[in-house]
Amino acid sequence: MPHMKHALTLCGAIALAALVPAVATATLGETDASIQADQTQMKAGLKVIQHANFRLHEMQLPSGTVLRQYATPDGLVFAVTWSGPTMPDLRQTLGRYFDSYVAGAKANGAKHRQLQIHSADLIVHAGGRMRSFTGVAYLAKSMPAGVTLQDLR
Repeated sequence: MPHMKHALTLCGAIALAALVPAVATATLGETDASIQADQTQMKAGLKVIQHANFRLHEMQLPSGTVLRQYATPDGLVFAVTWSGPTMPDLRQTLGRYFDSYVAGAKANGAKHRQLQIHSADLIVHAGGRMRSFTGVAYLAKSMPAGVTLQDLR
């Protein structure tokens, strides 16, 4: 039954992410213009780190979860990562890609602690258990030249 418990944990996390009230964050595939306002609204710490090919906006949410948003030099959010005790609001974070995420999770059965979705537009690797969630979602076609999956920590 431990396997079933993990399946229920991941399914529950996906369902919870769908129901969490929207909190504004920079959205995958959109511009990073809202990040500064988000930091104030969410009372989150914000650190911006400039890399050669992208800007990393790292937010420490009040829950303890760290949400990282990766933007191209012209401001397109091409990837988001999260790690911490709670899931971020994936409906808001993934934006127009949220439905693809949910469909991919259902298609994979979400039976394991790890979820992998590979579609034409969206790639997601997520997993964890209660109080320890991690994930990365990115748009492979929008990644700047020279940026690799290893750069998305």
